[in-house]
Amino acid sequence: MLIENNEVLGISPKYLQTIEFAKNVAVTKNPVLLVGEEGTGKRQLCSYIHENSARREQLCLIVDCSDTKENIEKNILGYRDESGKFHKGVLERANNGMVVLANIEGLDLEFQKKLNVILNELPDYDLDIRLIATTTKNLSKYVSSSRFCRPLFSIFSGTQITVPSLRDRKEDLKTIVSYFVAKYCFQYQRPPLPIADVALEIIGSSYWSQNYLELSSVIESIVKNPSITILDRHAIEESERSSVSSKNGRIEEDSLKLMSLKEAEKLLIKKALIHTSENRTQAAKILGVSIRTLRNKINEYRGEGSQFFLNLR
Repeated sequence: MLIENNEVLGISPKYLQTIEFAKNVAVTKNPVLLVGEEGTGKRQLCSYIHENSARREQLCLIVDCSDTKENIEKNILGYRDESGKFHKGVLERANNGMVVLANIEGLDLEFQKKLNVILNELPDYDLDIRLIATTTKNLSKYVSSSRFCRPLFSIFSGTQITVPSLRDRKEDLKTIVSYFVAKYCFQYQRPPLPIADVALEIIGSSYWSQNYLELSSVIESIVKNPSITILDRHAIEESERSSVSSKNGRIEEDSLKLMSLKEAEKLLIKKALIHTSENRTQAAKILGVSIRTLRNKINEYRGEGSQFFLNLR
């Protein structure tokens, strides 16, 4: 998304429409659901909504719902330590402020039902909290397949904001790249690094440029390398693999040596689908195969009983 100091970075119509909608939503008390691919800046948009609301002086606390079930429940509801002291959860600590349930699809189904009851009872406990949830999934389909609690979904679905990916903001690429270069040049106390036109072309066609965290990682890797004096093809080729893999848990070469070719292929397909939030067309582009080939592979893995592929929408 890229919002720095409450200022937006970009000119694409989709992006500006999203920001305008978010700004209008910020002044309401309605729960909000932010939907977008991994790395589109959903958490930044949460902060933007908070900073433009009447609650800006109060706490904005984030719970990562992809954490373990035990940690999530402790974080949200609070817990007692071994000495018997009670530690308040975010629902109490953020009273009059905002709570963000990031990756809400990661919540255990039974806890979803429990949380739905709790959220509806907040006024009974004099708790006034603005709620925002983020997801990379199509939660309505999760609800249809009984993988997400319908009443909990109803709390958030009234106001939904779709966050555009960098893939849909091609006119913003130069602005975003320039921002990251300037940011890291300042951080590493380097003079401004020139950006070659060919670099923008390469970055625009690279799968990692669709995720601003990965894009940031690659550019940081380039800038902090003292031997690189211009952001060009050579700089990108030298830096992209190590920086993207180190920050995003991509498959390491050593681990590939320990599995069969079939297993490696299956893992790569899984990684591509996760990276694109299960967008098969984009995953096929990343893998360099046709959508038909990818579909056949998915059906093959489903036939083998692989849970991840069975659960694909």
